[in-house]
Amino acid sequence: MLRNEGITEQAKTLAAECQEELTGHILPFWNKLQDPRGGFYGRMDTALKLYPDAPKGVILHARILWAYSSAYLAQQDPSLLEHAAHAYRFLREHCYDTQYGGMFWSVTAQGEPCETIKHTYNQAFCIYGLCAYYRASGDKTALELATELFDTIEEKTPDAYGYGEAFSRDWQPADNEFLSENGLHAVKTMNTVLHLIEAYTELYRVTGQQRVAQRLRWLLDLTRERIYDPDRCALRVFFDGQWNEIGDVYSYGHDIEASWLLTRACEVLEDETYTTAFSEIAVRIAGKIQSCALEQGALNDEYAAGSINKKRIWWVQAEGVVGFLNAYQLSGDPAFFHTAQQLWQYIRTYQIDRRQGSEWYAEVAFDNVPMQDFDMAGPWKCPYHNSRMCLETMQRIQAMTQK
Repeated sequence: MLRNEGITEQAKTLAAECQEELTGHILPFWNKLQDPRGGFYGRMDTALKLYPDAPKGVILHARILWAYSSAYLAQQDPSLLEHAAHAYRFLREHCYDTQYGGMFWSVTAQGEPCETIKHTYNQAFCIYGLCAYYRASGDKTALELATELFDTIEEKTPDAYGYGEAFSRDWQPADNEFLSENGLHAVKTMNTVLHLIEAYTELYRVTGQQRVAQRLRWLLDLTRERIYDPDRCALRVFFDGQWNEIGDVYSYGHDIEASWLLTRACEVLEDETYTTAFSEIAVRIAGKIQSCALEQGALNDEYAAGSINKKRIWWVQAEGVVGFLNAYQLSGDPAFFHTAQQLWQYIRTYQIDRRQGSEWYAEVAFDNVPMQDFDMAGPWKCPYHNSRMCLETMQRIQAMTQK
């Protein structure tokens, strides 16, 4: 609920600007990247040069599927559902391994297997996108595939301490290089757990299956007991195989993203005990990020081994807007709303690329100069974080102003 008339008007302006950004800028950019051969082109660099023969990331396509499906649910524009269907057909026909099950990491521009590693994180994102497409289209084959991927994760990846993350094509344990950073070789990561929670939340939303709810509760318990550090109000990032923390890393973006994804999971579960516990955690995390990561109107990237990386990453700013709006809804503290508003103003001024035919800069230096060695579209640069920010902002503000 919005607390005063001044914030109400500011919130309505914020929602309107997000809708304009989504429909007038983000989605038109990705429309042009649809590949008539199937799927979407795998890479465009910062100079807006398209690489039509670049490999196509499966995570990229799962996120594109989520973005178009979710935008259709909100906007009811049939063209959005057509783009979602195009992404869905490519995932189903080219990215799914019919021999061993699960999704590849990447395929060639023509849709042949490229990087055949199986990663739990990747399977989770495909579930997430498939559930959104099922909600948008009613296509039961998408839900069947999402459920099959859930079964594959539950069959192939568990170990004595939770979920393994990286596997060969035939599901033998492999090095977790794709989700290890800062010179660390993690066996388990907060990132994979977070996105399993995200995926299982949506799968439970559309199926209501108690086996999914059971695993979702297990992941929430793991997060609260082993990943969340109550003394620092932060999530531990990298672990060995038994959930012992390795490295000294604090990911500001993942923390603020987790703050609202965790409460979303509790809302979908409709479990008051979990909702109460994780709402408190979410507000504490948001307060900590506000105090330690917010600098000159934007969120710094991360703390690692004694130093702060002050790059402004596109997805960190986007998730910050949603995370602080969520904290405002939970606490009623107007400082959280104003921080979300402040981040949006930074995004509008510096993160959005106003060149014709472009989208958002992936990274901006601390002096607000765009960094040139990152892609506009690629295996990790996608329409998921920024389109979701727009949709979440629009939906949350609509709900708040109606109360």
